[in-house]
Amino acid sequence: MAIRDIARMGHPALGRPAEEVADPKDPAIVELVSDMIETMHAAGGVGLAAPQIAVPKRVLVFELPVAEEVEGARERALTVLINPVIEPVGTEMEEGWEGCLSLPGMAGLVPRHAKVRYRGVTPAGEAIAREASGFHARVVQHEADHLDGILYPMRIKDLAHFGYVDEMEKKHPEL
Repeated sequence: MAIRDIARMGHPALGRPAEEVADPKDPAIVELVSDMIETMHAAGGVGLAAPQIAVPKRVLVFELPVAEEVEGARERALTVLINPVIEPVGTEMEEGWEGCLSLPGMAGLVPRHAKVRYRGVTPAGEAIAREASGFHARVVQHEADHLDGILYPMRIKDLAHFGYVDEMEKKHPEL
């Protein structure tokens, strides 16, 4: 396991589609996933896609809070998706504030599908198929965008709602 450098906006790995993973059980993919999880934790993120560490593979990880408190600390559920496919469920969109480890210190108001269905495989080759809404759906869509070379500012409708977190909090305390 190793903590990897996170590519920042402008890095070429973030601007192009990632490649399908031929064998999710490949030891190099298993090591990549381990490094991604360690890097995400070290950076304090809730998600990370392989292109964010300059690896052009269709792999993402995310860790969401579980609803119940466990001994004063929130339990978190880790998901690893290889070759994910994301589909909107319905047409409802929701705007929400997003940040990104590849755009440190910045935030923007991003429209996303309110509900999605996603599927992929784990590093053990097991299939995952889920529906998600709310923050869960937002995180999945955000990370999957990285696999297609899309950063969240590209989805912002009004750039007046994009900027440095410390400045944006002055106008938007809910951030």
